[in-house]
Amino acid sequence: MLVFVVRRLAVVAPILLVVGAVVFGLMHLAPGDPAAVLLGSDATPEQVAALRDRLGLNDPLPVQFVRWFAGVLRLDFGTSLFIGKPVGAALLDRAQPTVLLTLYALTLSVALGVPAGILAAVRPGSLLDRGLMVVAVSGAALPSFFISILLILLFAVAWRWLPSGGFTEFTHDPVEHFRSMLMPTVALGFSSAGILARLVRATMLEVLREDFIRTAQSKGLSDRAVIGHHALRNALIPTVTMIGYSLAGLLGGAVVTETVFNIPGMGRLVVQSIARRDLPLIQGAVMVTAAVYLLSNLCVDVLYAYLDPRVRHGGE
Repeated sequence: MLVFVVRRLAVVAPILLVVGAVVFGLMHLAPGDPAAVLLGSDATPEQVAALRDRLGLNDPLPVQFVRWFAGVLRLDFGTSLFIGKPVGAALLDRAQPTVLLTLYALTLSVALGVPAGILAAVRPGSLLDRGLMVVAVSGAALPSFFISILLILLFAVAWRWLPSGGFTEFTHDPVEHFRSMLMPTVALGFSSAGILARLVRATMLEVLREDFIRTAQSKGLSDRAVIGHHALRNALIPTVTMIGYSLAGLLGGAVVTETVFNIPGMGRLVVQSIARRDLPLIQGAVMVTAAVYLLSNLCVDVLYAYLDPRVRHGGE
């Protein structure tokens, strides 16, 4: 297992290099001058040129990239142009709402999607199956911002049950914290739950047709034992993979959700940084997201190898 993990870790550095090169190139190809935006419309060309020189923006792009990526390897993403503090510290200040929102949405997605997929697979073609799949397809098809606006109109404007936005820390007021995070969690996690339910249903249906399931049933095992011990364990392999991908997808989807619900997280900070052309902060946020995505995939690979030893032995 150790060799398997080491080999997976060896792939991380080249991928981060490619991601860094793409992000860096796209940011510098985008229109707009960070120095001009930072100084404002009243700045003279001489002042803009002086600031560009001080920020190192006049250096050749390969030189800028090598300098920036060398800092990334040391976990130094540079300094934000507008906030005036290290990018890592700026992201860390906004990390709590984003991490909590992502974990809440992932928990909701698994809690809804996995049981719904199992129930639909156990009774294929039934009214329950069709109803659950209609809800699942609807969740997968509706964008999170549309669900967010709909929830705000119903629960905040019409019925006044929940706050329309903002964020309350758990340590300050636990009840208000969950009230403020309920609608963003549903808006972000409902779509992922629909996708997960469809995957679990399809995988369970495939497993339930296997010969070893019929053998287990012929031995007189109860339906609960057959489904829970035999079928579900084999169906967990693609499900775990999907959950790992969902974690990164939910982290990216938090950008829109935080903007709609006015949550002061990393997603909202990135949106503000794009408008300001704050290149170090944008690049740092993308690299952190890519790192989380790669680490989640690594965890998925390890769980995959644990659930199916053939994968581990093949990797070793």
